[in-house]
Amino acid sequence: MQLFLNQFAAQLPADVHAAVVLDGAGWHASQKLVVPDNVTLVPLPPYAPELNPVERLWLHLRERFFSHCVFAGYRAIIDTCSAAWNSLSPEQLRSLTAFPWIPQVSS
Repeated sequence: MQLFLNQFAAQLPADVHAAVVLDGAGWHASQKLVVPDNVTLVPLPPYAPELNPVERLWLHLRERFFSHCVFAGYRAIIDTCSAAWNSLSPEQLRSLTAFPWIPQVSS
């Protein structure tokens, strides 16, 4: 997470400050993280799928590719996950993750 934050912050233009929305993953809340000055971390509440755009993406993938499946082995899991991810178009990703509140906090 520290490596990501450092590289992300370094890519931002000098006059830009970014807010990064985080879910409850343990490494997102590590006390050892040093947050760059041009980044603000915004943690989501413990259970708030309506605020986390990726939850709709996971639901879409689970419903269409992973439900009611028994996989023959590790390779079958990897192949199915790859096929599921590769089936998504940029438009689908945008549609699935475009929450109405996002433009309000990103502008």
